[in-house]
Amino acid sequence: MQPSAVPELAHTHTRPIHWLATATAVAGVVAFSSFLQPDAATAAQAASPRTKSAPVHFAPPDPAAATFPIECGPVRAVVKKKASADLDGDGSPETVAVVHCDSPMGTPPDGVYVLTRDGDSGKPRVVATLLDPHKRTNVSDFAVREGAVTATLLGYSSADVPRCCPDVKSDVKWRWQNGAFVRSTPSGARGV
Repeated sequence: MQPSAVPELAHTHTRPIHWLATATAVAGVVAFSSFLQPDAATAAQAASPRTKSAPVHFAPPDPAAATFPIECGPVRAVVKKKASADLDGDGSPETVAVVHCDSPMGTPPDGVYVLTRDGDSGKPRVVATLLDPHKRTNVSDFAVREGAVTATLLGYSSADVPRCCPDVKSDVKWRWQNGAFVRSTPSGARGV
């Protein structure tokens, strides 16, 4: 038995006009689909009440990225100690930093600063000076516990006392009260 001859169909032979028609149709579909966009999403989460203790920023401010109000001349300011906690009860942690000039000689005085994050940029900024370096005092013990900053300050009874040998020691505490840090002295000044 011989295979039967099938007549040739005109649509089985591709010609350039077929390719041109296919390319035009595909281009038309692509162009038309770029005009069709889905509607904006309308799903929303239910509003939940925000509590005062909900953290606004999770990471405390980094004192290495802060500019402190301390004059150091040709040397730079260094962070000697730091601790973080939510001191004012707003849900965001603050950082307390003990800072002094990186002096190659002597014992430079310390400053104690409270940092928070700037609301717009998120960068750390100084919001309070707890101890001004002009007081010629150094911080030995330092901690942040239960919403309070505590420190042991070493100072000098007069300008005649050498900077190597502080002769006055006092324990101090700062706590946020009524919109400001309030300093108290749990156990008055005493000699070293």
